[in-house]
Amino acid sequence: MSAKETLHIIKVGGNIIDDDAKLARFLKDFAALEGRKILVHGGGKLATRMAEELKLPQQMVNGRRVTDADTLRIVTMVYAGQINKNIVASLQAQGCTALGLTGADGDAIRSHRRVKGEIDYGFVGDVDAVNAALVSGLLEQGLSIVMAPITHDGKGQLLNTNADTIAQELATGLSQRYRTVLLYSFEKSGVLLDVNDEASVIPLITPARYRDLLAGEKIFAGMIPKLDNAFRALESGVDRVLIGQAEDLPALVSGRSGTALSLQD
Repeated sequence: MSAKETLHIIKVGGNIIDDDAKLARFLKDFAALEGRKILVHGGGKLATRMAEELKLPQQMVNGRRVTDADTLRIVTMVYAGQINKNIVASLQAQGCTALGLTGADGDAIRSHRRVKGEIDYGFVGDVDAVNAALVSGLLEQGLSIVMAPITHDGKGQLLNTNADTIAQELATGLSQRYRTVLLYSFEKSGVLLDVNDEASVIPLITPARYRDLLAGEKIFAGMIPKLDNAFRALESGVDRVLIGQAEDLPALVSGRSGTALSLQD
């Protein structure tokens, strides 16, 4: 049996999306990355700015956007339209044949509306299934996929879905077909002991180390969902997970920078 090909699934953070120069550098590095690859992007602040212009109030809870019907229309236009297609066009200019998708396209990612708890997040989706046959088929045609954080429920309803989770679900869903490497790239150098000190990168986090960091309140709240997704991916068959700086993607991909996650304590 031949060895699996490597597939890189890279999620780029919103702060990079918001900075034209940083995004251009990141996309140049992404385009130069050899082999099969998927880029999952967030929305940055553009949707919030558009909502403000339309005088539509926005509610954020623990960094997650509460998505009512009006907000869903905005994030669909911004994420699946403006941001996604601008990224695709930029990659084409770099010689990278890219295809922009949402979860609704080709039934790529199906989800359900999040069950109401203490907070009603509105039209927010939690992933049920990844169409691995469709996605791998596109990859095998030499296409690099650019995935917007919009999914659907199979009944005609679009849903705003966390981009970190989409990246993890894609990596997990494709892990039987490829040697999947999941990278969370953003403005920081990795998982930091001190959010104000870029030199305080934690090079390796195992489950035991993660528990110790949580107990000591050494992980800031915004990083916890990302790490939870990272360990979930490893537990589900993803080969490697790395977290680090988008501005130096080659170093992150090679493991020369950032934080690596491992199940081996």
